This record gives sequence, structure tokens and C-alpha cells, in this order.
Amino acid sequence: MESLRDVLKHPAELYYLVKLKMALRGAEKHIPPEPHWAFCYSMVYVFYLVLRVLDTIGCTRNLDKVVVDVFHHVSTAFMELKKAHQATIVDITKRMGAGMAKFICKEITTTYDYDEYCHYSAELVEIGLFKLFDPSRKQDLIMEKLCGSTFIFYQAHMIKDYLEDINEIPKPRIFWPREIYSKYVDKIEDLKCEENSVKAVQCLNEMVTDALKHTGDCLNHLSTLNDDAALQFFGALAVKGMGTLVLCYNNIQVFKDKVKLRRGLAARLYEQTKMMSDIYNVYFEFSSVMKSKVEMHDPNAMKTLSELNKIQEVCKKSGLLNTRKFYIIKSEQGYNSFLVSLHANLISMESESPSLEVASSLVIKIDL
Repeated sequence: MESLRDVLKHPAELYYLVKLKMALRGAEKHIPPEPHWAFCYSMVYVFYLVLRVLDTIGCTRNLDKVVVDVFHHVSTAFMELKKAHQATIVDITKRMGAGMAKFICKEITTTYDYDEYCHYSAELVEIGLFKLFDPSRKQDLIMEKLCGSTFIFYQAHMIKDYLEDINEIPKPRIFWPREIYSKYVDKIEDLKCEENSVKAVQCLNEMVTDALKHTGDCLNHLSTLNDDAALQFFGALAVKGMGTLVLCYNNIQVFKDKVKLRRGLAARLYEQTKMMSDIYNVYFEFSSVMKSKVEMHDPNAMKTLSELNKIQEVCKKSGLLNTRKFYIIKSEQGYNSFLVSLHANLISMESESPSLEVASSLVIKIDL
């Protein structure tokens, strides 16, 4: 579950790890008996599996060969969904496929390209989930403009996964925009070279700072959610993303190894960020931690501090801050991803119409 060292250093997190483990075991008891639903679990997971296959085809990878080989289960489950849910999955898959096709031969050159790619790869998933959970939702255009919690989550993961992506076989996966990395090196692969360590960290810090510009939209989006379970579901994405940005900032380990939140901290954050006031408090504290990591000789130091001050000002204006602390560790290693693939691995007790409350209580991790 968690390394003994981490448990001893953070004993308060053991309770949350155990509680999460019990929730996972409880969820396993509700796996449907039908072969196709036993594989797909729920409407949400059907959506996830369709998009995973799309990603596999788009990237010409063998990563999801198992899913492709048994895709007939996904097709069968899909045909048993309500028409409104089928329409949503088809719509999002088409839009995502068109967007991904655009970038097959197109380099991510500018930060605009980068944000556009993230829209196709992440924000559309969030929009799809909204529509799946509430297919009767009328304010689609307004809702799509507000969606933003996945931007923080997705960009944080593209930052922290630099080494894994650059070492991808048969060829590197390059997501960092040339507009940013070309200020520091000629080729993005050069960032992992020891002689470029200083420039690499400066580039990393600019990537993190660029991601911070989305936090305002993220918090505004979350503050519009009236359903507590929906808030916890999407809030968990936003909190995990912000925490990952804090860990990556000014951290040379991004170019040497994996940098991830402690699993115990992730479990605690998920359990204790169920209301908007919790999210404001976590964002305020994470911003304070990142501020403490800013070095004034960094070329983007003032811009980073400006973005962090904006975040804290939003949190203060909410009037919901308190003194609870989560004590994030700046650069400690030790856990595998808690929220995998944009929470698409949520499973529910009902195979077709899961409530958000049930789904958000059953966050699972592929390799727990």
C-alpha cells in the first residue's frame, strides 16, 4: 500500500490509506456478473476505454493491446447504454479524434498549440463526463467555457512525465511547446543532459508558471458546481494537478526520475477536499509552498510569484480560508498515480446510470 518509511514519517496518513483500500475492496463486490460489464464496469469506464483505444491508434502504440483484443466487450456494453449517453460518447470521441489528428503531423510550437492540444486531450473528457452524469444539462456552451479543472491536472502530468515521454520507443513524445524550451536548448532531448541542468530547471519552471495561468478558470469552474459529489470528483483532479505542479517546480529530479505525490497525501487530499472551502485552502497552501521554492535569479521568478499571488488573492476573496494544513513535501518520491487517466477509472454500483456521489467515492488506481 505505502512504503513503511513514508508511513512512519507521516503516520496521520495511514488512516486515509486504509479507508481508501476498504473503499476499493467494497467496489470490487459490485462488479456486474455479465462478461462485458465485468470488463467495462460502468458507463464511465466504457467512455474511458473508447478514448484509450483512440489514443492507442493515434499514437501507434501497443500499450493497450489487451483492450483492443477484447474491444467487443466495450462495444456490447456501449450498445446497452442509454441513447443520450451513447450520443455523448460518440460526440466527444469524434471531437477528440479530429483534434488529435490535427497534431499527428503538427508540432506543438506555441503555448497556444499546447493549450489547444490539452483541450482535445483533456478538457473534452471533462465536458463528456459532465454530459454523461447529467445528459439533460441545457447550458452546454456555458458549461464548456467553464470547464478547466482538467487543464491543471493534464498539464501537470505532461510536465512531470517529461523523462518518460522523451524516452518513449520507437520515438519520443514531445508535448512541451517549442516556444518555451527553445529559449534554453536547441532540442528538447537536451534538457535531460547533465551539462544543461540549470537551463533545464529554468525551462521546467517556465512550464509550471505557464500552467498556473489556468488556475483562475479552474477555481471559477469548481465554484459553479452545485452538486457536492461533482465538486469532489473534479476538485480531486484540480487538487492533484496543483500538488504535482508544486512538486515539479524547481525540481531537477523531473529530468532524472519520477516525481509524484506521496500516496498517503493523495488519499488524504481526496478525503479532505470535499467542499469548495477545502479546495481554496489547499490551493492557498500549495501556492505558499511554491513561493518558498522560487529563487529570484530564475528568469521567470517575478512572473511565477505574480501568478501565485493571483491564486492566493482568489482564495482570500472567497472568504472560506481556515488554518488547516496538509504539509506537502517539496520533492519527496514514493507513490504511483492516485488519480489515473482523468478519473476515468471510477466505477459505480450501477452499470448504466451511476450517481456522482457513488462514483466519486470509488476512485481507484490501476496499480494499487
